[in-house]
Amino acid sequence: MEKIIVPIDFSEYSEYALETAAILAKRNNADLLVLHMLELDQGSLISSGDDQNQQMVFFLKLAEQKFKDYLNKDFLKGISVTPIVKHFKVFSEVAEVAKVHDADMIVMGSHGASGLSEIFVGSNTEKVVRYSEIPVLVVKQKPKKLNFETVAFASDFTSEMVGPYIKARKLFSNLKLIHVNVPGEGFKSSSEMESTVANFLNKADGNLDKLNDVHYTSDYTIEKGILNASSLLEADLIAVPTHGRKGLAHFFSGSISEDVANHATLPVITFKI
Repeated sequence: MEKIIVPIDFSEYSEYALETAAILAKRNNADLLVLHMLELDQGSLISSGDDQNQQMVFFLKLAEQKFKDYLNKDFLKGISVTPIVKHFKVFSEVAEVAKVHDADMIVMGSHGASGLSEIFVGSNTEKVVRYSEIPVLVVKQKPKKLNFETVAFASDFTSEMVGPYIKARKLFSNLKLIHVNVPGEGFKSSSEMESTVANFLNKADGNLDKLNDVHYTSDYTIEKGILNASSLLEADLIAVPTHGRKGLAHFFSGSISEDVANHATLPVITFKI
């Protein structure tokens, strides 16, 4: 890991993300790219009037000063930090910045169960995840430890989940796998679940060494099953796959990935399918 992007709105929650990213940066000798959206409307950007130009300059200077003050933190000492200002709130731009700078991860803050922080109001967390080709780590609290001793990877163990699983395995060697069984059309018997997981592991790992690390759980919804199983496993981090621009994965139909990211008290990391 060489470059980490942190979108910020100067709130305490983006500071949690910044501190989390700083810990990861020090651990991996990585650089931080700190991104702020000015929230100027499209009309202001295309206007050529002197007043509008002065307004743009004012907001840019204000952002620069805020950056200078905001980034003056002890936990950033010894880390290469590059501030980046974007002119308005288009959340696909976060992924674009990541692509241009060849970043390895996006770390962003959230209120968690209480709702998203100002920069990620509504469905904007999902938008960042949807457009991102790289892992997105969502944090809700001031980091206490980031050893991630137990990482819960939730999956339906279909073949399209092999890619995200391999990406997660490269970052975390201590994965615990969660298979959630729910009532209705997707219900599977115990033998069907075990067969699906065995086929998945043979394809992904070439062996069945992690069979003992699979946790089967039944619940009324996939989201509840993931959260409850992660709690039982005493996980430090939840990892979930997502289809991104194509919509959420079949396993994560509707807004399950976003719901897990919002409602989990644990950090959540997403991996593009």
